[in-house]
Amino acid sequence: MTTRTATPTDNTVLHGHAAVLATPNLDTDQIMPKQFLRGIDKSGLAPGLLYDLRFDSAGQPRPDFVLNQPAYAAVDVLIAGSNYGCGSSREHAVWGMQQYGFKAVVASSFGEIFYSNALNNRLLLAMVPEADVQAFMHEAAQQPGPLALEIDVQQRLVRSTQHQAGFTLSDRHQRMFLQGLDVIGASLSYAEQINAFAARHWAAQPWLKDVAQVTRERLSALTPR
Repeated sequence: MTTRTATPTDNTVLHGHAAVLATPNLDTDQIMPKQFLRGIDKSGLAPGLLYDLRFDSAGQPRPDFVLNQPAYAAVDVLIAGSNYGCGSSREHAVWGMQQYGFKAVVASSFGEIFYSNALNNRLLLAMVPEADVQAFMHEAAQQPGPLALEIDVQQRLVRSTQHQAGFTLSDRHQRMFLQGLDVIGASLSYAEQINAFAARHWAAQPWLKDVAQVTRERLSALTPR
């Protein structure tokens, strides 16, 4: 079973090739089934992505599924049905999409937790009106292979050769994408302010600093040897 790795892109404009998966309400249990959540880290999830759609009960690839078709072997954008990523909160669904090679999903709506998980991990979700999703899907259906798309993070626009649509993105998440940061990187960019706040806090309330460690040391000293 082969997997792909996403290649680095310009932080301002994402250039990609899209496959269409029009099924509405595709939940995270389908995006990343439970049997692939056994690891203790986030690695090795690509084989499980959309497993029950990609493979039959005998583990054989379904030839009619879009991601199994040779022309779509290198797609890195998904044009999806509404409410994509609904269901459970498993962050593995996002990690699996990224490990498979996806850089972005275009849809009219997303599951709320999936949306946050994706943007915090730098999987770009472009939420455009349903009419625009249908226009992109129609355009994709008119050609034999993937649909070339540009997703302009600076302008918040999705572009194909025939259509253009604006998408919503918070200012915070836009800055994270433009600066190449995930949510941890974004938090660490405030390290100076965080350290200054901590210093003021401990100066005002020194008795609270390292209270757990101090308590353990006191209890240890009382324990008979």
